[in-house]
Amino acid sequence: MKKSKYTPGGFSLAVKRARAGRGLFAQEPIPKGVCVIEYTGRTLDEEEELTSRSRYLFEVTAKKTIDGWDKANTARYINHSCRPNCEIDIHRGRVFVMSKRAIKPGEELGYNYGKTYFDEFIKPIGCRCVKCMPEPKGGAKKSSAKKPSAKKAA
Repeated sequence: MKKSKYTPGGFSLAVKRARAGRGLFAQEPIPKGVCVIEYTGRTLDEEEELTSRSRYLFEVTAKKTIDGWDKANTARYINHSCRPNCEIDIHRGRVFVMSKRAIKPGEELGYNYGKTYFDEFIKPIGCRCVKCMPEPKGGAKKSSAKKPSAKKAA
């Protein structure tokens, strides 16, 4: 029987320290165009959706939002990226993380969280993705000087 495009590939992934706290990293090569992992969580009712303080809410449809807060949802560790290597594909009310390109071992997974989330939570403190804060050449540690665009809210 043929495997569905929405079957997660069973790739070896690891939660590690990242620029934005914790991140999810590939431990092995991941080919382009495959399902990497599913974003899972409890479906919220309308009142819970409006009152929740979780930052792991994922609007699946206008009537369905899931809360990916549970640590069993490893996909919750995927950070925002302005130059993502993954993208979201919603299929039959479920949220799948798909690879946009080949991903190398040791590379952090990232997808674009969208304008609303970016403007509300990321922009005020400055984006810390690889595109916005590139690694210094030679892999040396970055100086403690901060970019003017990465101001933190007081």
